Amino acid sequence: MKYRRLGNSGLKVSEIGLGSWLTYGSAVEKEKSISCIHRAYDLGINFFDTANAYNKGAAETVLKEALQDYTRSSYVLATKVFFPMGDGPNDRGLSRKHIIEQCEASLKRLGVDYIDLYQFHRYDHETPVEESLRALNDLIAQGKILYGGVSEWSAAQLTDAVHIAKEKNLRPLISNQPIYNMMVRYIEKEVIPVSEKEGIGQVVFSPLAQGILTGKYKPNEQIPAKSRAANDDTNKWITSYLNDEVLTRVQRLSEIASGLEVELSQLALAWVLRQPNVSSAIIGASRPEQVEENVKASGLEIPASALDEVEAVLKEINDFVPIW
Repeated sequence: MKYRRLGNSGLKVSEIGLGSWLTYGSAVEKEKSISCIHRAYDLGINFFDTANAYNKGAAETVLKEALQDYTRSSYVLATKVFFPMGDGPNDRGLSRKHIIEQCEASLKRLGVDYIDLYQFHRYDHETPVEESLRALNDLIAQGKILYGGVSEWSAAQLTDAVHIAKEKNLRPLISNQPIYNMMVRYIEKEVIPVSEKEGIGQVVFSPLAQGILTGKYKPNEQIPAKSRAANDDTNKWITSYLNDEVLTRVQRLSEIASGLEVELSQLALAWVLRQPNVSSAIIGASRPEQVEENVKASGLEIPASALDEVEAVLKEINDFVPIW
């Protein structure tokens, strides 16, 4: 496993991270979840990402049980705040009240004294950015979190936050967590250039496009049983990819991967990691074998000729696949 600095910070995270969205604490039973997390740790993954909103805290609880036997300093633990955690008017968003209360709740569920990376799960249009950043700054000063980041913020929102932090002498954000994969590339236009300028690293989610970029879904064939697309609890975001035109082009990507003697999933992850601004690609896994396959993408260099072939296929895909 190779490691990269997260933005301009000194924090180093594994090129492949393990996430828990749609999996741990929900669709994947606890024993399998823990097996995946343990295998990831054994293979060198040190970056584990979750959120308070993932099954109302259940994913955080699974991580607590899985990581409790490891030295706390040996892994980087990331969670998030923003989405509703109750029915009250203050049980959501990025107000100081919600941030502080949810940080305390996450610490208890995770069973740790501090969170390495605390992320704003989305942008809050109802709360002043300075209020949210000051709450983050105070949590860092108290030692309850070490770094602050965001998820799915636009280039303009990132720029605004950076300027406020500099003006008010607040600790800078070090990361952004957007969706990024071969089919959804919006961050290349503005988010990455702004992030490179301001020292913000990307920890991207859905690098395998909900499993489409594993090659398991074939054009003109039925959806495999027990796959994510066959599960009504987890297939909400995958359906836009499931059309024969997309899947036909994915098969062409599979041929490119075969020519390189790698799996399509490894090619897709290495393609994401070709971006220097991407610090980590966050995978999901329901079986340890999936982790074992995906970590082989770390350090994989794609030849320029193969990148050209991939780009030719992606230009066609991006004509009709909707942005996240």
